[in-house]
Amino acid sequence: MQVEILYQPAFALAKVTMDQGNEVRAEAGAMVSMNQFLSVETKAQGGFLKSLSRSVLGGESFFMNTFKATADGAELTLAPDLPGDIMIMDLQERDFIVQVGSYLASDTTIDVDTKWGGSRTFFGGEGLFMLRCTGSGTLIVASYGAIHKVALEQGQIYNVDSGHIVAFDAHIPYQIRKVGSWKSTIFGGEGLMVEFTGPGNLYLQSRSPEAFLSWLVPLLPRNNNS
Repeated sequence: MQVEILYQPAFALAKVTMDQGNEVRAEAGAMVSMNQFLSVETKAQGGFLKSLSRSVLGGESFFMNTFKATADGAELTLAPDLPGDIMIMDLQERDFIVQVGSYLASDTTIDVDTKWGGSRTFFGGEGLFMLRCTGSGTLIVASYGAIHKVALEQGQIYNVDSGHIVAFDAHIPYQIRKVGSWKSTIFGGEGLMVEFTGPGNLYLQSRSPEAFLSWLVPLLPRNNNS
């Protein structure tokens, strides 16, 4: 299959073109449009227990859609829920960790599984559950805002707010740590950080969904029944 990213970086759309027999697996609800040369099968990927794990722990949909080209020239467009960018990654027997909500689609040759990424943070509702993508083929990930790549050198330490993580090489060691004292963590608005140690590639999103919700929710009208 061939993937073209349109309308970057704010409102990116992935245009997937396939020849007969090609297949692509996509997160439920990611499809924007498709032509008549595609069939769709919806199922729990990897069996019931594996899909349940991905849904409950990983925050992804229990069911995923597999689109199969029934003729040459099949066209499919995909987009994430939030405005932002889309990135194409070519995995060649490479393991990649993808943050909750950033997985958009992939070749059916790539296995998507849940990986425990540490305990849930206590503040801000940010979960550190990840999806582990393994195998060879095309992986499509999305972000909220623009995607910023950080190439870590050997031994380089880099701290990232968990809400800004899109994906990273699976071999990169990481640990959860607080920012300064617990007072700074609770009242400073930074929450807990993830400390990465290079080498490897790390991909960040310029906006955080959790930060946006923290700004938006207090502005929503409230229903006062009194």
